[in-house]
Amino acid sequence: MRQHHIFGEKCFVDYAGTTVSIIDPHTGEVKESQIFIGVLGASNYPYVEATWSQKISDWIGSHVRMINHFGGCPKILVPDNLKSGVTKACYYEPEINRTYHEFADYYGIAVVPARKYKPKDKAKVENGVLLIERWILARLRNRTFYFLDELNSAIREICREIVDRPFQKLPGTRRSVFEQEEKKMLLPLPSTPFEIGEWKKARVNNDYHIEVDDHYYSVHYTYHREQVEARLSSSTVEIFHKGLRIASHKRSFAKGGFTTVADHMPSHHREKAEWTTDRILAWADSFGPAVKIVVEGIMANRRHPEQAFRSCFGLLNLAKKVERKRFLSACQRAAAFRAFSYKSVKSILDKGLDREPLPENVTPIGIKSAGHHENVRGALYYATEGERS
Repeated sequence: MRQHHIFGEKCFVDYAGTTVSIIDPHTGEVKESQIFIGVLGASNYPYVEATWSQKISDWIGSHVRMINHFGGCPKILVPDNLKSGVTKACYYEPEINRTYHEFADYYGIAVVPARKYKPKDKAKVENGVLLIERWILARLRNRTFYFLDELNSAIREICREIVDRPFQKLPGTRRSVFEQEEKKMLLPLPSTPFEIGEWKKARVNNDYHIEVDDHYYSVHYTYHREQVEARLSSSTVEIFHKGLRIASHKRSFAKGGFTTVADHMPSHHREKAEWTTDRILAWADSFGPAVKIVVEGIMANRRHPEQAFRSCFGLLNLAKKVERKRFLSACQRAAAFRAFSYKSVKSILDKGLDREPLPENVTPIGIKSAGHHENVRGALYYATEGERS
């Protein structure tokens, strides 16, 4: 059936079967670049570029650059059935790749894939592929390229010649028909270009984080063990559960790192995470010098202050359970005996020793005595009975 194309309606897209070699100038490794081709149906105006692959990121990126080059959007895209565009080929209801579908929705474009093994459905792009292979790739076959940008620069130069070459049987050129007739019929571009987002499935771990590209992102702890979907763009990671967005993070490329929002944590986890060495010391100082001396002593007896956090949390809980006066007295006694541990303060409280006065041979807080210890008897022990009286 002879097809009649309406200006601004369809754009046919595909990859050429021929690749172009690019040599890495540092290693000498040869990599094959893929040639993306888009052709507007009515004017035959082409867009051609080389990319490293046919993966979804390169596929969508080529589309974005193509419509920016056109200065507007066609109403319909007609791709082939490659996986980056069509997840499952079907004549009646083909399944469009989710990211490709998002791209089309963003620009207000409909995607109508060609039938499988029916090249006549996209004759425009098939002819465009032949044109590119004959006029562009054939001219480049004996040239050596070291960079992708270098290849694309050469492709653009030849494309300018093609679009300005007069039609054989029609008046004008591809450029003149495009600029005079087709361009004004294209849909307007949005204010900002589409940002490519890749979708991945993940399961929330017991620590309420999901792993995406070797980095861990938090969701609310109530979603632990749930199946979720993550949308990855160049700058953000959005997490969805049953179609509802439950978290959004700035994307990080730190391997093995964690990005955690405090509101996602259970209250007891959040409380613990918010405690730092400086905050613990500030809390101890707010109670009094004796408490601070005990806390500093606990931290000094550990190789790293964080090793002392659990003991300090124990003191914090004791302060909540007993009267402030008793807790202060217990810490004063522990500090006097240099008993810097949670167990010592708890034992003093359990035995009621906080109500007992300090022995005479124990130096109270505030008196600096090098080498002071509870087993050092002091001068008063050795004094005569008369001296004691």
